[in-house]
Amino acid sequence: MAKQLNAKFIISAEKLSQCPDFKLPEFPLLGRSNVGKSSFINCLCNNKKLAKTSNTPGKTRLINFFNFSEQFIIADLPGYGYAKVSKEAQERWQKYLEEYLLKREQIKSLIQLVDGRHELQKNDIQMREWVKAYDLPIFTVVTKIDYVPKNKVLSVINNVKKEFGGTVLPFSAIDRKFCDEILDYFAQIIK
Repeated sequence: MAKQLNAKFIISAEKLSQCPDFKLPEFPLLGRSNVGKSSFINCLCNNKKLAKTSNTPGKTRLINFFNFSEQFIIADLPGYGYAKVSKEAQERWQKYLEEYLLKREQIKSLIQLVDGRHELQKNDIQMREWVKAYDLPIFTVVTKIDYVPKNKVLSVINNVKKEFGGTVLPFSAIDRKFCDEILDYFAQIIK
């Protein structure tokens, strides 16, 4: 897979019926609000302006689709765990997101982003339990790893592995150090 991917925003959708109809492998991003989903997208394509980053949690309200050089799609989902919206709006999102995650045929693997600076949160664990209950493919990316003291990085990764199992990859938006490994992992999944 080319290490320098161009990416472009395609469309936002609220629910499955509005999702674009293309055949590329798709990777939805799951994670708490402010875990760094937009920074993850921007880092993979080396374009800081592609996905809008914000200091205000809960900005993403729709499923935002990004095409990476016609090789794969990343779908940025609304963050869980924090959003200043009504209970009805949250329930509607949940219904739409469940329908999308369970019925979207293009999905190759979910990616759950967790913040390396903190212990796994209750809603991270609940999300993982939901994914396991439906036996969906998933791997984990530990974000903000540059904020973790170097001598603690391995134990942070190992703790997430112990809790979630499967593949766990470190990530830093600051120095792009782990982007190539993540893109290589995408390539393995797509094969």
